[in-house]
Amino acid sequence: MRSWWRDLTDLVLPAECGGCGRPRAVLCDRCRTALSGRTPRRVRPAPEPRGLPPVHAAAPYADEVRAALLAHKERGALALARPLGEALAGAVRAGLGAPAARGPVLLVPVPSARRAVRARGHDPARRIAYAAAGELRRTGVPAAVLAALRQRRPVADQSGLGSRQRLANVAGALGVAPGCARLLRRGRVVLVDDLMTTGATLAEAARAIRDAQVPSGPETEPAGKGREASSNSRPVFVYLGETGEGSGQRRTPPPAWSGADRQPGRTSKEAGGKYTGGTPGVVCAAVVAASPDAFGIHRN
Repeated sequence: MRSWWRDLTDLVLPAECGGCGRPRAVLCDRCRTALSGRTPRRVRPAPEPRGLPPVHAAAPYADEVRAALLAHKERGALALARPLGEALAGAVRAGLGAPAARGPVLLVPVPSARRAVRARGHDPARRIAYAAAGELRRTGVPAAVLAALRQRRPVADQSGLGSRQRLANVAGALGVAPGCARLLRRGRVVLVDDLMTTGATLAEAARAIRDAQVPSGPETEPAGKGREASSNSRPVFVYLGETGEGSGQRRTPPPAWSGADRQPGRTSKEAGGKYTGGTPGVVCAAVVAASPDAFGIHRN
């Protein structure tokens, strides 16, 4: 009830700009420009963790952008999901490159810890992913959200941890939910999150997906890990809805590619970037914001 009421009041009666606090605006023009007014950039943390896919970010994590992300994540300003999702969609397009509309794109959000979801009343990255998928579809990119990742074990709060500590904290913490390995092969997988600092969580998410895509019998499972046995092991579907996390979702598998694009035995790279029915892996990752240091020109 609390989440439903907060969602409704935020949509109908926005109290203040999520970036600067200006009254009666979800996000004012100046803050929208800070969030989405620049071309998304390839970002690299230093040091760059092993296994991190190419990451694109819409904006540096500072000032109005930082305030808007925190307002959405920690203060329940849910109306910010749409502008944040639009920024994330831009980062996804940049990561996919051109042409971006040759086949289905699966946005796989990095999951929040269950205790954090309970405390906040929502999963910020998943909510933003829904909005990004809707924006991508409006611009001709067939996109859907596949909430395939689950936490296999609890992790400590990452704030205050260095890059090595974060890598150790999340190592082996994520897995792919039962039944999702096959779905991951039906499109180009893009990992999405609201923020990247050290890249440790995105690298772990990519590791989990790669392990799940190694054939291990009738049902693909993470190599050497076995099936997820936690309470998170519930059926997972591809969500095409833009907002909401428990109601009104269309539960439909992502479209498979067909025709001339479907050429068994060829990799996606050999087919000119087209998915060919094999294991595409993680194409890239996209985030709304990244540490300002990760935007360094000398690292691009």
